[in-house]
Amino acid sequence: QVQVVESGGGLVQPGGSPRLSCAASGSIFSIYTMGWYRQAPGKQRELVASITSAGSTNYAESVKGRFTISRDNAKNTVYLQMNSLKREDTAAYYCRHGQGFLEVWGQGTLVTVSS
Repeated sequence: QVQVVESGGGLVQPGGSPRLSCAASGSIFSIYTMGWYRQAPGKQRELVASITSAGSTNYAESVKGRFTISRDNAKNTVYLQMNSLKREDTAAYYCRHGQGFLEVWGQGTLVTVSS
């Protein structure tokens, strides 16, 4: 069974630059599109960034220029480098492995932006 586990969340200050990690297992990781989503209190889950097997990336407008998604296929891991964090970035961040009927979600990691 494919499994993904997020890590790297926690309490960070505004302007901080944490890096989230999503480690996958049970798949040929390199062939799958990966994505980061987030869900803030009282809001719907939204796409933050995605990266294809070829390395093409897409970002939500709210994070363009601040966040960078990348992948290390040798480590079966996708990263989300988060820079210049704002209070509105506070959310549970989820990793998505694949899409459609192959889609698998992690349990999430909470990022709280507060001084």
